[in-house]
Amino acid sequence: MSVPGALLLLLGALCVGARGPGPEPDQALQPPPGWVSIGRAGADEALSLTFALRQQNLQQLQKLVQDVSDPDSARYGKYLSLEDVAALIRPSTLTFTTVHEWLQAGGAHDCQTVITEDFLTCQMTVQQAEQLLPGAEFHHFINYQKETRVVRSPSPYSLPEALAAHVDFVGGLHRFPPTSFLQQRRKSQDSRNIHLGVTPAVIRKKYNLTAQDVGSGTLNNSQACAQFLEQYFHESDLEEFMKLFGKSFPHKDSVSRVIGQQGEGRAGLEASLDVEYLMSTGANISTWVYSNPGRHEAQEPFLQWLLVLSNESSLPLVHTVSYGDDEDSLSTAYLLRVNTELMKAAARGLTLLFASGDSGAGCLSGPKGNVFRPSFPASSPYVTTVGGTAFKNPFLIVEEMVDYISGGGFSNIFPRPEYQDKAVSQFLNSSTKLPPSRCYNSSGRAYPDVAALSDGYWVVSNHVPIPWVSGTSASTPVFGGILSLVNEQRLLKGRPPLGFLNPRLYKMQGLGLFDVTVGCHMACIFDEELGGQGFCSRPGWDPVTGWGTPNYPALLKALLDP
Repeated sequence: MSVPGALLLLLGALCVGARGPGPEPDQALQPPPGWVSIGRAGADEALSLTFALRQQNLQQLQKLVQDVSDPDSARYGKYLSLEDVAALIRPSTLTFTTVHEWLQAGGAHDCQTVITEDFLTCQMTVQQAEQLLPGAEFHHFINYQKETRVVRSPSPYSLPEALAAHVDFVGGLHRFPPTSFLQQRRKSQDSRNIHLGVTPAVIRKKYNLTAQDVGSGTLNNSQACAQFLEQYFHESDLEEFMKLFGKSFPHKDSVSRVIGQQGEGRAGLEASLDVEYLMSTGANISTWVYSNPGRHEAQEPFLQWLLVLSNESSLPLVHTVSYGDDEDSLSTAYLLRVNTELMKAAARGLTLLFASGDSGAGCLSGPKGNVFRPSFPASSPYVTTVGGTAFKNPFLIVEEMVDYISGGGFSNIFPRPEYQDKAVSQFLNSSTKLPPSRCYNSSGRAYPDVAALSDGYWVVSNHVPIPWVSGTSASTPVFGGILSLVNEQRLLKGRPPLGFLNPRLYKMQGLGLFDVTVGCHMACIFDEELGGQGFCSRPGWDPVTGWGTPNYPALLKALLDP
């Protein structure tokens, strides 16, 4: 049957109106702590919703990612352009036209797509949205502590059965903005102190970066951090930070480009941290900032960032992201589709680093007791996840141990990828002290992959130097900056950028990294044997610090060729 004929049949089915259960029946609907409904949204209020259209050739995309990321493959480093990715996975004409015409018939307008044509973001009223998506009931929610408002539906939506094969999920209905877990952990000083908190000088000394280990400033090399917390950095804070802590190495005092809205209110601590440590570790390298607070109360900031990735042909090579949600709070449809978006980035040779989270193994109460709670996108097989460490003595630049907050564990959604099978099996088979098997899915994707210091940072925010800032939101830009320095040297030699690192990383088996073998992260299993501990570090890979923390000269040597 021709596309027009099939389309006529589909549109007829849409008009008849048989409804399915909706693509996200397992999406958590309870608002996160801190969010309260303040009443129904008005029928004529404007909404902006994003429809994720069903893609094609995903198995072929997966194979391509494996090939371009495996140093033993003849296709290693031969990345796809955004246009190549679009040609491969673009939804069928039938899918795009069916969804678009259904939306227009329901009153949606100003529908915008991206280069890959696999998302449609449309404007509509609350009344139109609730008619298009029966079951949805939009409310205003407010988080008084964060002084943030959103519009969300606390009830599930449905779609016409005829659309089930064409729409993965609808964004802007259920998921709430993320919360920062950064914290200040003050230390009691002792008489032996050499440093009073982590600064760029401490990072550079610990990870063996010299004053010459900076970008050349002449290459097409760039790095980026993304922010979703409705907070912003200030250029003046970055300048002050570099005056205080950047005197010993060449650096840039300003970001090269801001994508999205950059507000004029108070600077956010996490936003300041991301920019300052990405730019002081990956020093003198062009840096972009993605500021994605969500331009409309119904938009999901993280989803907006994914749309930007699918709509820009030229992007920074390394992206560091301090964002995460509990896996179980997200629908399976959403998790799988976002995982595909991360796969698309890997196919293009982008290195995506995500913080592993600051809740240790995580905790979810169930009918059979507490179990561990993995975080996403940290649990995606297509990102490099960064855990956290602390100095054994918080005032000395000495060996590192596990930072007890360091997120880690095993996905309940994504199976263990082949690239990490040997390392994870070795950990599970050789560890003498593992949590009860009922607490985690030992066959799932295991994380983190690497780690860096996450405890006791100095940050300048709103012109004030703030000490003892802690979290994997700190370790992630540090590791990202170091990978940007590796990319710099690869580009100087005419090599392609690193791209998706994990297949190569696991083949290296810890080469170029300091192995962290002391400490455990926290968990919610309180028995006599575990005493509130989750997983513990050991020689080799472990689900607390991954393969370890960077030793820059050795890591550069391991990653420079081919």
